[in-house]
Amino acid sequence: MKKLQAFVLLFILTSCAKEIQKQQENLVVQAMTNGQWVVTSYLKGSTDVTADFSVYKFQFKTNFAVDAINNGTVEKTGTWNADANAQTITSVFSGATNPLVLLNGTWNIINTTWTSVQANQTVNGESRTLRLDKQ
Repeated sequence: MKKLQAFVLLFILTSCAKEIQKQQENLVVQAMTNGQWVVTSYLKGSTDVTADFSVYKFQFKTNFAVDAINNGTVEKTGTWNADANAQTITSVFSGATNPLVLLNGTWNIINTTWTSVQANQTVNGESRTLRLDKQ
């Protein structure tokens, strides 16, 4: 009987943990897909390349596609994914050139609110820091 109770308790705890994780992921998707985002800061090493992104807005979609919108026209569609537990977001713009190629990879989220995300990554020993703000 005690083994059955322990199994039931373990099943309930596992189910609850999975449900909490799913709800966290749903919140991330909801926050990202509600509105358009702009790059308000991008440091590539010690070089500020924020101005290279000034013509872009980004629309994240619930199917995990992301549109890079250049002056009102979709220039490139990529993919994105978020991991609430690991506190990362990954984006891929296949075949992209500068500056969009600079968004590729897995970013470690430093700080996030409903209207901003600050993240960093290291590429070939170079530190990169990104800030996105919702418009």
